[in-house]
Amino acid sequence: MNQHETKKFKITFIFFLIVIFFLILIGAFIHIATGDKKIPKLKISETDKALRGDILSRNLFTIASSKKLYKAVVDTRCIDPGKRELFIELFSTFSGIDKEYIREKLLSKKGFVTITYKLDSKAARYEKQLAGKLFRLGVFKSYTDPKSGREFLHGLEIRESGEYRIYPLNDLLTPVIGYVKKYEKNGYTHIKGKYGLEKYYEKELEGLQSTKIVGRRDVRNHIILDSNSKVKNRYDGYSIITTIDIKLQKSIENILTQYQESLQAKEVMAAVMDSKTGEILAVASSRRYIHGHIEDPNALTISAVRYIFEPGSVMKPIIFSLLLQTDKIRLDDIVRTYNGEFMLGKKMITDEHKYAYLSAENVIVHSSNIGIAQLAQKLDTLDYFQGLRDFGFGTQTKIDIAYELAGSIPNIHRLKNYVFKATTSYGYGIKVNFFHLLQAYNIFNNDGLLIRPTIGKYIMSENKKQLLYHKKFKRVLSDSVAQKMQRILIKTVNEGTGKFAITPGIQVGGKTGTAQIAERGEYVKRYNTSFFGFANDSHHRYTIGVTVIEPNPDDRRHYASFSAVPVFKEIVDSMIDLKMLKPNETPNNFMQKLDL
Repeated sequence: MNQHETKKFKITFIFFLIVIFFLILIGAFIHIATGDKKIPKLKISETDKALRGDILSRNLFTIASSKKLYKAVVDTRCIDPGKRELFIELFSTFSGIDKEYIREKLLSKKGFVTITYKLDSKAARYEKQLAGKLFRLGVFKSYTDPKSGREFLHGLEIRESGEYRIYPLNDLLTPVIGYVKKYEKNGYTHIKGKYGLEKYYEKELEGLQSTKIVGRRDVRNHIILDSNSKVKNRYDGYSIITTIDIKLQKSIENILTQYQESLQAKEVMAAVMDSKTGEILAVASSRRYIHGHIEDPNALTISAVRYIFEPGSVMKPIIFSLLLQTDKIRLDDIVRTYNGEFMLGKKMITDEHKYAYLSAENVIVHSSNIGIAQLAQKLDTLDYFQGLRDFGFGTQTKIDIAYELAGSIPNIHRLKNYVFKATTSYGYGIKVNFFHLLQAYNIFNNDGLLIRPTIGKYIMSENKKQLLYHKKFKRVLSDSVAQKMQRILIKTVNEGTGKFAITPGIQVGGKTGTAQIAERGEYVKRYNTSFFGFANDSHHRYTIGVTVIEPNPDDRRHYASFSAVPVFKEIVDSMIDLKMLKPNETPNNFMQKLDL
């Protein structure tokens, strides 16, 4: 090989060495770029999840609130075996978790282990303090990954694991308050409203924006807050302030529990409404539950909006008011009531109280099916149908409880038939929910105006309150007709079927309803009873409703006078005890003062 060839060979060899060097260098860059999981991240992020808003009473007592759950995570490879028992002892002391349980968790595998997912905020705060103390005690040591050769040190980490709902007043306002359902997303337990108020106000209650902090990490994998950090603020869900009066709610719940047992009923429900504003001060059921301890799934059903029933005689004042409104009758008109038995076509209609004749007014006072069935024929079909719609029947009341059922009324063609006009007038062939009747009876106590019943009042964020609803009124009856109906309902209590509701010094009016239940197209020996009316003093007007679902039919308790009316009376007495009603010492003058 001559000198020229030798020089050429050396140059070629050096060139190949340079190429190989560059290939190795490029490979190293690619390895670093694609293998960044094996080196510590220079930046990390932390998230503080937004919480669901609270539900509060009118006096700001908490009915429902949310709390965070935290999990404790530790890398067992970084625990000094000689100090494992010290870790177990201290962790148990700070968390209250059994030592043997912690020991089993730590020995279950090498690597990251979640000891618990259920630390509350207080325990989490203690455990975070413990994490620093464990470092100082030398409980953790560095560990070198045999595969990557990477050395790292992990201590005890406390991370958010989810959110849970608290109902501090136990079964208060159930089932109306509703409940939440858990779901997992990216290792975090979220909650979502599934029923009742929790569902209805889901958009307002759910957390708006979680905090996110991005910044450099320190050697313990904690974020360093400095000018280079990026922070997105947390905005929790809005709180809902309700119209519910806690003391009244609890009192009524106790009354209903007592009467469900004594009446051997399936359920008793009741509500109190401020007649002028439509605010629901209490809405209660004898069938309640404690969240997390539900023994009867049926208890979840909100009967006040989901139970649809034929109302019976509580419909009579509504049809009667339509007759007055359209000038079809006068209060002193005489109606023949045939001593309690009357054939309407092929249908026999009977009365519990047997009279040969009654004034039109006393048809309501003494609850005559025969009387109202004949009077109802005077209503034009269109007036009849539209009147039922104006009172809110056959559609939702739009009370703020999720999944309200609308019920039904006979269509306009059926109401041309005199039998349908008759049966509907005393509460059969029409299906309603509890709030339909409460809203309708409120018209008599609110100068003829219909107003939507509501439970939510304010939406609140950072101590700023905003009204949820601007109430709208719809005139259904003239003021004079509403006053006449008030007088008739007061007379019904004083002289008719509602005598057990009399309360000295309080203006009480209302109407009973006892409705037989249909099953497979036939009426059976099962009943629902109701009493809807009002209780007023010189400064307050309240509309009150009671419905008893299937009281014992074997004695007089299946009549409204002996079931629903006594419940109504106890509610009024309770409102007097709570200073919500003040009896007038001269009730006769009180009646005159209110032009009744």
